[in-house]
Amino acid sequence: MRILSTVDVLARFGKALSDPTRAAILLQLKDGPAFPADLADSIGVSRQILSNHLACLRDCGLVAAEPDGRRVRYELSDAKLAHALEDLLGTILTVDTICGCAEPECAQDTPPGSLASPETMEVRS
Repeated sequence: MRILSTVDVLARFGKALSDPTRAAILLQLKDGPAFPADLADSIGVSRQILSNHLACLRDCGLVAAEPDGRRVRYELSDAKLAHALEDLLGTILTVDTICGCAEPECAQDTPPGSLASPETMEVRS
């Protein structure tokens, strides 16, 4: 087993949260273990897409696969991750109008009058 530095651990966590599908998987698993088919249905993605994202989350060390009979159940690799996700959800995030992230789904690119205003966006849980 390789021991990662704190910077590497945070980078892996950030990589996992940088994708909406992976973030949705983590949020589902925060509430308890689940089978891939159930995760795919609840998130609204194909099983193949879900499988690819679960592989990434396993590689990041955030989820674990547990055999359950003939199926495999997924869960967060550490109960502390559920608390960390709760803490993240409890923060207030304000996004400035000057955004250099170059992400196509950025709030900066949201048309005026839509739900998210490009001037300021607050995210509350």
